[in-house]
Amino acid sequence: MSIEPSETPPKSRLLRTILWGTITAALAGLAIFWALDNYLGNRSKAVRYSGEADIRSEFSLTDHTGQEVTQADYADRWQLVFFGFTHCPDICPTTLAYMASVLDLLGEDAAQVAPIFITVDPERDTVPVMAEYVSVFHPSLIGLTGTEAQVAEANRNFRAWYERTEDDSAPDGYFMAHAGYIYLMQPGGEFEAVYQEGGQPPEVLAQEIRKKL
Repeated sequence: MSIEPSETPPKSRLLRTILWGTITAALAGLAIFWALDNYLGNRSKAVRYSGEADIRSEFSLTDHTGQEVTQADYADRWQLVFFGFTHCPDICPTTLAYMASVLDLLGEDAAQVAPIFITVDPERDTVPVMAEYVSVFHPSLIGLTGTEAQVAEANRNFRAWYERTEDDSAPDGYFMAHAGYIYLMQPGGEFEAVYQEGGQPPEVLAQEIRKKL
């Protein structure tokens, strides 16, 4: 007597179909994700580290001594530029302290670097306020302020970002959101590189700058 193989129950066939469909969809999704991540990651690196980025040191502002200055006043030096504001509770003081450490590590080579702090809050960051603030971090630190229009233009040229946000709990009822990048600019004002305070120890950044001097 022969025994006929039993047919796969309809319910099992349905579950198997759903399972394979799910696996196929997942693999396809992973492939798309990998391709996009690789593409966008490469684009991000290219933009971040390219010396041809559309970022330029171009501004007309007032320094913390009350002198009107432009990028031409620092054309004989490399520029290390950071945008922030004096009422900033965290990223600005830590980044400026970091820049001060880099300058100290550069030693005599620091004379070839102009460390510049440009405010994004000119309403409060007047010349006297900037003078007192930058003196806390390093004697070579240059504080720049100006009119709202002048500050906005400088930010556009560096492709920096900032935004005023009203907040009753903040000093004077508002705070300034802003990016935390440190720009390294060539003596001619061209873009060289961009860094963040937490991206590398100050010793590493000082070494990178020294190689370019």
